[in-house]
Amino acid sequence: MEIALPNPDRSISAYRLTGTPIPFVRHAATDFPRIAYAAAHVVADPLASNDPWLTPAIDWDTTLQFRHRLWDLGLGVAEAMDTAQRGMGLTWTDAQELIRRAQSEARTRTDGLIAYGAGTDHLTPGPNVTIDDVIRAYEEQVDFVEGQGGRVILMASRALKVAARSPDDYARVYGRILSQVRQPVILHWLGEMFDPALEGYWGQPTHEAAMDVCLDVIAAHADKVDGIKISLLSKEKEIAMRRRLPASVRMYTGDDFNYAELIAGDEQGHSDALLGIFDAIAPAASAALAALGRGSDNEFFELLEPTVPLSRHIFAAPTRFYKTGVVFLAYLNGLQDHFAMIGGQQSTRSLQHLSELFRLADKARVLADPALAIDRMKRVLAVHGVT
Repeated sequence: MEIALPNPDRSISAYRLTGTPIPFVRHAATDFPRIAYAAAHVVADPLASNDPWLTPAIDWDTTLQFRHRLWDLGLGVAEAMDTAQRGMGLTWTDAQELIRRAQSEARTRTDGLIAYGAGTDHLTPGPNVTIDDVIRAYEEQVDFVEGQGGRVILMASRALKVAARSPDDYARVYGRILSQVRQPVILHWLGEMFDPALEGYWGQPTHEAAMDVCLDVIAAHADKVDGIKISLLSKEKEIAMRRRLPASVRMYTGDDFNYAELIAGDEQGHSDALLGIFDAIAPAASAALAALGRGSDNEFFELLEPTVPLSRHIFAAPTRFYKTGVVFLAYLNGLQDHFAMIGGQQSTRSLQHLSELFRLADKARVLADPALAIDRMKRVLAVHGVT
C-alpha cells in the first residue's frame, strides 16, 4: 500500500507503507512492572452549534469510550490534564463535567485506574492575585476531585507563577494543599516548553535550582506524595531528580523524548510513566510493558524504541501543540470520526508536519488499519488541496 505525500521541498512523492501494525491485545495492569498512566485527550463534537474557538463542545460518548480502551490495555488514565487541552480550550467547568463522567465510568470496572488534574486554571493570573487566592483556588479543585472519590494530580499553576515572590511562596502553597489532601497525590511539574507561562516555576531561574525547592517540598510532605511527574524533556534532569527522591516517592516520567530508557531504568532505579504519548501509542506501550513484565527487555525496546522518533516529532517545538498530533493519530486509527479539536486546535500543525507524522507512525507500527489510515490521510490532504 502506498500514498502520495508532500515533501519538505514542496514536491509530492509516493510513500510505501512498511510497518506491520502492533495488534490490540488486552492486558491487566498487573502484567506490568511499572505503573503507567496515559494522559488522555478529549474528543470534540464537530456537529455542535457553537463557536469552536470560544465554546468547547465535547463528544462525551466517544471521549469516554477511549478511556475504556486504555483500561482494556492495562493502562491507567490521567484525566483532565494538558493532553485533554486543559488551559488550551478545556475550561474548569468542562473539566468538572469530564471528571464526573470519567469517575462514573471508572466505578464500573475493577481495573479503572484513574487520577485527575487539579489546578488553579479558573483563577485568572494578574497583579492583584495573592498567594491566598492561589491556595483557595487549589483547595476548590482538590475538594471537587476528592469529593467525586478521585485521586489528585496536583498541576502547576500559572497564577502561582505570577503571584509568587520567592521559593518560599511555593513551599507555602504546596505545603498547605498537601497537608489537607485525603490520600497521596501526584505532583506535576510542567516545563515551559509545554507551557511558556510556567517558565521559572518553583521561584528559580534554572531547572537545577528549582529542583532543590521541589525536593524540599516533597521531603517535608513525603507521606502525602505518591510521586512526581516532571515534564522537562531531559533524561539527565529526570534521572538526577529520581535519585534524590525519598524511597517512598515515585518518579513518573513525563519525558516524551526519552521514555523508553527511563522506564527501563538503570542499576539505581527506574521511572514509572504518566505520558501524553501513551494516548497515541497505547497498544505499543501496553505490549512493551507486558514484555518488560515477562523479563524480555529486548522485546520491550523492540516495541517501544521505534515509537520514540514519532513522539519526538509530535512533541517538537512549539511543544504545547503536541495535542494536535495525538488527536490526528486517533483520527487515522478510527478512534474518532473526524479531525476536529476544541478551540480549533487542529490548525496548529502544518500539512508537512502531519505528513511526516504519518510516515513515522507507520514505521512505529502504530497505524492499526493501514488502509483506513491511508483513506483518512487522503481526506486531510484533499482539504489542503493535495489530490
